[in-house]
Amino acid sequence: MENLPKLVITDIDGVWTDGGMYYTAGGDVMKRFCVKDGWGVAFLRHYGVPVAIMTGENTPIVQRRAEKLRIERCYLGVKDKLALAQEVCRELGIGLGDVAYIGDDLNDLRLLRAVGYPASPANTPDYVKREVAYVCRASGGQGAFREFVEHLLSRAGLLEEAIEAVG
Repeated sequence: MENLPKLVITDIDGVWTDGGMYYTAGGDVMKRFCVKDGWGVAFLRHYGVPVAIMTGENTPIVQRRAEKLRIERCYLGVKDKLALAQEVCRELGIGLGDVAYIGDDLNDLRLLRAVGYPASPANTPDYVKREVAYVCRASGGQGAFREFVEHLLSRAGLLEEAIEAVG
């Protein structure tokens, strides 16, 4: 387990969702989440690796998804993801080098550049892809978070064990 990150941080829009926002006639906002990403959370939970959501959006939809998956660290309306990540790392007694982060756009660049293992979905702009260690085959909203977690587990030699334990 020493090869696993001590914290996995994830953006939401463009990673867990396709980046689209759906509006009802009444003005309500809806998002479509890929349920496959929940297994990524379960894999990390099995190994005691916390997940933190950091999103610039401030919508209760994301909070509900986090609650369903029992993700305790869910930060909405984040303006400075790097500063917040540094604060969370201080609380956990770890450094940014111990963190894996998956993000997909301009507001993710500073944090992607600072963490130990950065990643992005397949449909990320090229200037973001150049900044990461791993580019998923999956696009945002199509299981990119789960793929990223499976990649982390595979690198640590734990994927098969995780599949047996969680599945």
